[in-house]
Amino acid sequence: MLENQLGMSVAGEAADGAGALALAAQRAFDLILLDLHLPDLNGIEVARRILEQRRDARIIILSSDSDPLRIDDALLAGVMGYVLKVNAFEELQRAIKSALQGQRYLSPEANAALLASYQRLRDAPANAQLPALSPREREVVRLIAAGQRTKEIAAALGIGIKSAETYRRRLMQKLGLFSVAELTRYAIREGLIEE
Repeated sequence: MLENQLGMSVAGEAADGAGALALAAQRAFDLILLDLHLPDLNGIEVARRILEQRRDARIIILSSDSDPLRIDDALLAGVMGYVLKVNAFEELQRAIKSALQGQRYLSPEANAALLASYQRLRDAPANAQLPALSPREREVVRLIAAGQRTKEIAAALGIGIKSAETYRRRLMQKLGLFSVAELTRYAIREGLIEE
């Protein structure tokens, strides 16, 4: 579809995250499309690694996941777009044009999910009672709110990256939070980090 309808040429394809990283290391691409759920690595982690090597890489994530935490993670990683697979090609065209012009793009569903998350953050009372956290969970909150990436959190805690991702996801679910901004507000309110 990219070749036939947009006149673009596909310069490389990979079946998994390791293959995508190898291709990105070999040459520069005008645009990289990554699926969120790859067989070996999370697409956001692949994007982070590529962007560590090539700050100017333009990456768009394709996903069926409208979880605001995932979208927030992707944007924090530095991707140019996040497109849900519902009506993917129409949205993908818009995302590609935006990314090639140096502008970020979120599909309407992804944008709505993020806005709903921020609305909850704005409307949440400052003194809302949230579940108590274990010392390990408090440490994970502190690290996330301090801007640590999943890989850095894993290293700091001496655990695997998948374990760190699981801690993060369960923690957000336990607290009923949906973005790093919400988690940071929680961490400040609980005295885990300073404003």
